[in-house]
Amino acid sequence: MQWLARAQGAFERLLEAILIFLMIALTIVVVVAVVYRKAGASLAWYDEVASVMLAWITYYGAALAALKRGHIGFDGLILALPLRWRLVAAVIAEVCVYAFFLMLAWTGLVVLDVLEGDSLVSLPGVSVQITQSVIPIGALLFLVCETLSLPDHWRRLQAGISHELPPVDPESGETEQ
Repeated sequence: MQWLARAQGAFERLLEAILIFLMIALTIVVVVAVVYRKAGASLAWYDEVASVMLAWITYYGAALAALKRGHIGFDGLILALPLRWRLVAAVIAEVCVYAFFLMLAWTGLVVLDVLEGDSLVSLPGVSVQITQSVIPIGALLFLVCETLSLPDHWRRLQAGISHELPPVDPESGETEQ
């Protein structure tokens, strides 16, 4: 399992680097737009580019949160269940997450086909397919991150451990003090 921890660490660093780059780029775009606006000249492409970059940050950030199992969950409810039902609930939840993101990736690819030939309004040289490619890419990244974090998540569930709550006894479902 050491290879899995290394893969997870490498993927985490990659996503963090992408997010840092996107946040710095968005900051530069916003600052430049503010300077231009204060100088009496407005950048026609600012609103469109900034909203696309924010969407990219959201999708890549969601993947990073999945890798760290940092999304909103129901730890209190799941960990309060007896071990067998806790694991059943976790499997059902994982199946739902995988189904949703597989559907999102597929739908994102369909959307890219529909958008073929379209370009940004303010930057006609930039294809909308490029800006919207974050949908299937983000969905697949989320699935990879979910998969990489699954073994540790499963061990924590079996042990009754939560990042947000005090440990729970795996057999009784009671909170340990």
